[in-house]
Amino acid sequence: MTELTSGIFNSAKDIYKNNRGSILRTIVYTIGHFAIAISVLMLIADVSFMIALTDAIVEPLANAVWYFLLDKFWASKMKN
Repeated sequence: MTELTSGIFNSAKDIYKNNRGSILRTIVYTIGHFAIAISVLMLIADVSFMIALTDAIVEPLANAVWYFLLDKFWASKMKN
C-alpha cells in the first residue's frame, strides 16, 4: 500500500471511528428515505419507477448530508 493510500485509509477509519453513531443513523435514515420517496412518487405523482428511483436517490443523498451535519451539531450541543 502506498503512503497516500495508507493515509487516506487511516483518515477514513478515524472519521468512521469518531462518527460511527451518526454515520450508522444516517445510513439507516437514507435507506428508509429511498423506499418512502419511491413509494410516494409512484402513488401520488403517478410517475414511472425510473423517474421515482432517480429522484429517490438524488434528493435523499442531499438530505443525508444535511442530517449528518444536523446530528453532529445536535450531539455537540447535548454534550455541553
